[in-house]
Amino acid sequence: MKNSDTSLHVRGASLFIDDIVTPADCLHAALFTSPVARGKIKSLDTRAAARADGVAAVFTHSDVPGLNQVGHVFKDQPLFAVDSVEYIGQPIALVVAATRRAAARAAKLITADIEPLEAVFDPRTAAARGMIHGQKRVITVGDTAAAFAKSKFVAQGKLATGPQEHFYFETQRCLALPGEHDTLKVCASTQSPGTFHHHIAEVLGIPQNKVEFEIRRLGGGFGGKESTAVWVVAPALAAFLLKRPVKLALGRNEDIATTGKRHAYEYDYKIGLDADGNILAYEVDLYQHAGACADISLAVLGRSFLHVSGSYRIPNLRATAVSCRTNIPPNNAFRGFGVPQGNFAIEAAIAHAAETMGVDAAIVKRKNLLQDGDTLPYGLQLKTTNAVRCWETLDKQIDINRRHAAVTEYNRAHDDTKRGLAVIPVCFGISFAQTALNQASSLVNIYVDGSVSVSTGAVEMGQGVNTKIQLIAAQTLGVDADRVRVDTTNTSRIPNASPTSASTGADLNGMATQYACQTLYARLREFAAKHLGHPTPDDIVIKENAVFLKDKRTDLGWDKLVAAAQWARIDLSHHAFYATPDLHLDPQTERGRPFAYYAYGTSLTEVLLDCRRGTYAIESIDLVHDVGRPLSEAIDRGQVEGAVIQGMGWATIEQIRYAPDGKVLTAVNSYKIPDIKFCPPKFNVTLLPNSDNPFAVCNSKAVGEPPFIHGLGAYFALRHALRSVRQDKEIPSLPLTPEKVFMYLYE
Repeated sequence: MKNSDTSLHVRGASLFIDDIVTPADCLHAALFTSPVARGKIKSLDTRAAARADGVAAVFTHSDVPGLNQVGHVFKDQPLFAVDSVEYIGQPIALVVAATRRAAARAAKLITADIEPLEAVFDPRTAAARGMIHGQKRVITVGDTAAAFAKSKFVAQGKLATGPQEHFYFETQRCLALPGEHDTLKVCASTQSPGTFHHHIAEVLGIPQNKVEFEIRRLGGGFGGKESTAVWVVAPALAAFLLKRPVKLALGRNEDIATTGKRHAYEYDYKIGLDADGNILAYEVDLYQHAGACADISLAVLGRSFLHVSGSYRIPNLRATAVSCRTNIPPNNAFRGFGVPQGNFAIEAAIAHAAETMGVDAAIVKRKNLLQDGDTLPYGLQLKTTNAVRCWETLDKQIDINRRHAAVTEYNRAHDDTKRGLAVIPVCFGISFAQTALNQASSLVNIYVDGSVSVSTGAVEMGQGVNTKIQLIAAQTLGVDADRVRVDTTNTSRIPNASPTSASTGADLNGMATQYACQTLYARLREFAAKHLGHPTPDDIVIKENAVFLKDKRTDLGWDKLVAAAQWARIDLSHHAFYATPDLHLDPQTERGRPFAYYAYGTSLTEVLLDCRRGTYAIESIDLVHDVGRPLSEAIDRGQVEGAVIQGMGWATIEQIRYAPDGKVLTAVNSYKIPDIKFCPPKFNVTLLPNSDNPFAVCNSKAVGEPPFIHGLGAYFALRHALRSVRQDKEIPSLPLTPEKVFMYLYE
């Protein structure tokens, strides 16, 4: 089954925030933000803005009735700056006017006298000065010093990965509608209904039962709408105080300039191998470029930290990780949630080591691939792993050694162009880094006409989670999927919902839905047995929209069954709760079981490099990815393909530039994301067959984020091609843009 929203999307009939009809008296908001990266606010003058045509009000921190805070993890992010600013774009005041244009014009009339202070934009500098969020994390396994002493080959170096703009179709926006008795309904483009619901109530100083938060769908998220609450809370504050509807919508360039990105990282790595290519030791230091506020950076860093070994068996390891506080907008979640950054370092280290040894990197990777019984750095022993299965399945399809030999021969015979390839294995842990977030609820209602509605905390943002929940409910109840409708995400029906991220949306909410439907199914079976005069429900099965007795269809169809059950006063509603069991991680020892299960995969990416121009083309990707037993193969294939292409964009062409003063220079016309022409002409995706997963709903596996790692193949395939031209200088850091490639070849 395809995504149920597809037909709406292609017809332009899908409803987003801008499609909600605004009331006639709706006001529009614009923010006045800091023009300097760090400074002390000496004075703020909003009088001219307040007198401007069409302006209803101007709000600052002094107007906040509750707590002037929207910090996601720590209370370190004021809704409106009080006496200092920490990054360009930090909100200082909110202008509310009759039109969006009037609000924007009035915001330009606000003046602020800000005394500039020294700002820090380099994560290593911030770390050296002790400017960090939270605490430094350290994990050790074995004795790396002794292992390095025994190593035949040792490679070490420094690298970096850059930021990435989410570039969701629908920019940050919110519509707040005041109601009676000081209540408020908020419709916003966000992935975190539970958290944002709490933020709004806390800032307004009212109980959460007076705030209703509703989401139909997002026009994309990729993590960028998970934690930054300013764009939602600010218009909600204005609507609450003015008792009029208020809407805030960021323009594309405004969105790019003021919102967080994928975290850039700096790395120091060292790897040691024996004469046979077995990894003996690995050390890595991660410097996360977090930004001015903690936001969700520590959780992202945690997943990077726990995935530093990638898909490999490493007996001796030492890793450190620190979240560096710098004066740029606070960075936030992005597809992969830190895992791509953690994986990049080990892939770079192995590529460097293989070069030192004079062998193909794929040989080293295959030799050290995780196997059944291996133990991950945090002490979890893998009873079963599909890492080798994915590699061997791909190898049988394409013959990795043959492909490498063909590239070697091509490069020997050609000077103007070179080919490169890279094999990337994936081992991706599935669960929220914070154990408490691994929970979900579902409310299932069966109506007297036989139709079914499901409400969960999952947010549909193009990934097809609502379709998967629809299928789970239909399969569990034994009815056709078109009888089931997944309702909006609403905090009045499902309170305290965890964010839809970390590839857990279908896992958590799907399991809660299955639990609710199983309870209703059991009630209906018991009633059907009594209705048919049968002594036990054990012989009753509901399937194909009908009741079967000992495998024989009865004349009791689904509609008749439900109507009769309602008439007999059988409860046809059920709320169920699911919490992922057995998750734990000791923060002192960094040992435990932080993930419920793992998604695996292997891919081979091949590129063609034009050595004269520095340009390149990604010619083919062949991959095998483990999705368990897919709830919807069409959706899962789409998720794999989309994640890989987005990963390729991060690895090669997507680049954010900052001015020396910390201002974001990149705008919509200067940021290149992958388009259809960027996609490789040969893109072969195989979903690993016969893969079970008892740790998730219906034996499925999360698929939204893990395939992003395959996108790293573009970087390392280009690295392979570049090294066939020259090896006398360091490979540029990620992204490996055509400009960097050209300068590598000719500088």
